[in-house]
Amino acid sequence: MSETNPNAWTTGVTEIKPNRVAVRGYDIAELMGNVTFGQAVYLILRGELPSAAVGKLMDAILVSSIDHGATPPSVLAARTVASTGAALSQSVAAGIMSINKSHGGAIQDCATQLGQIIARAERDNQSLAEAAKAELADMKQRGERMSGFGHRIHSQDPRTARLFEVTTEAGVTGKYLDAAKAVEQVFADAGKKLPINVDGAIGAVLAQLGFDPAVMNGLFMIARVPGLVAHVAEEQSRQKPMRKIDPVAHSYDGPGARDLPGD
Repeated sequence: MSETNPNAWTTGVTEIKPNRVAVRGYDIAELMGNVTFGQAVYLILRGELPSAAVGKLMDAILVSSIDHGATPPSVLAARTVASTGAALSQSVAAGIMSINKSHGGAIQDCATQLGQIIARAERDNQSLAEAAKAELADMKQRGERMSGFGHRIHSQDPRTARLFEVTTEAGVTGKYLDAAKAVEQVFADAGKKLPINVDGAIGAVLAQLGFDPAVMNGLFMIARVPGLVAHVAEEQSRQKPMRKIDPVAHSYDGPGARDLPGD
């Protein structure tokens, strides 16, 4: 820090003063108990508080990605490091560092590709359906894949339909969501069973909300941390150290199907 200028650099995220913490100008004590975590995440990344409905949509996005079993690379990495006797922070960090282009990155990539379809439709005066078909053909010729469609386990990702329901309830509509549906239709017309998965749905929704694709992988990290903590804690308490972790040789022994209170 410069001796002549104690404020040599600035930040617009959070202001700290004696007895006050202000996130994007909002007193954190006033936010506590009055906004949801989804609203707070939106606020700190976008700079403004969203409506309650969009906050609920953000919560749905975060919940949808909280965990996906023991086989994703991030979980295997976290458990492997935990098995060596590493601390919780080290083990979770290993999991976070495994979230990249091929794991979690489909959200960002899908949003970017949908943006390209929208730009093509506007540039060439085409419908989104026409632009999606042309863009997918060009991608195929370049040896590229459309991110966010199809799934290695789910033929119909159970999270996708619910996320779009909450999106509709929030009154969120627009070209990114329409482009995603256009891509899905192009695949269906070609006889390919490649419905949009939750990563693609999240990418479309976040882009429609105005998020920069550059932070979307970060949102996946935010959502996945609780799951990683749970897996690391389980590894440390239930398994022997330095074990050889087989990605598929495991079975679930947790609670059976349960209904939400009041259902």
